[in-house]
Amino acid sequence: MTGATGPELSTHHSHRDVTGGWLRPAVFGAMDGLVSNFALIAGVAGGTANTRVIGLAGVAGLAAGAFSMAGGEYVSVASQRELAEAEIAVERREMAVHPEEEEAELAALYERRGLDPELAAEVARQISRNPEQALEVHTLNEFGVKPGDLPSPVTAALSSFLSFAVGALIPLVPYLAGVTHLWLSAGLSLAALFGAGVVVSRVTARSWWFTGLRQLLVGAIAAGLTWGLGTLIGASGL
Repeated sequence: MTGATGPELSTHHSHRDVTGGWLRPAVFGAMDGLVSNFALIAGVAGGTANTRVIGLAGVAGLAAGAFSMAGGEYVSVASQRELAEAEIAVERREMAVHPEEEEAELAALYERRGLDPELAAEVARQISRNPEQALEVHTLNEFGVKPGDLPSPVTAALSSFLSFAVGALIPLVPYLAGVTHLWLSAGLSLAALFGAGVVVSRVTARSWWFTGLRQLLVGAIAAGLTWGLGTLIGASGL
């Protein structure tokens, strides 16, 4: 459409969150707990019909997996944060000791992005008037972090613990309710796997049925193989 001042350009559009935001780690953490505990329960059920043993194995798998995930995530994120803080401190020190060189570095950055040398130098000069803003620009461009936006190890650990525990609880619920057959646990787990795959399709380019069936198939194969191993071990009398 053309108006008096020229063609009207639509500037309103949106993109999907390609990082997945909070949804991606939460869903994948829950699927990890679901698949691992479903496979564990299936393996134990293949070796024994004692529902108390199966239930105990499921509870132990939930607790061990959730604490392991939380501990691993805490150490990983804490190490990542400590490294980022050390690099930020180096950058802050360089800006204090060599301000001209750091400003020239910013100017060169904007030149590489297409600005004319004079404009790049002016942009770098204005940014450098605010040390904290300049530090943020330097760190974001040099190693991809912002000083005020570092991940929390405690938050990461709690999120991993809760998401894994929620997933691991699903195949365990029938045994906690007194059900004596694996099939209800398996049916509930497979339905949950399909549902989790459908949710994951929101942050991928795949259709909901493809991601749902793919996740269901992965979980079914893992549980089936573990059940077969448990059956072999149970039959051997070990």
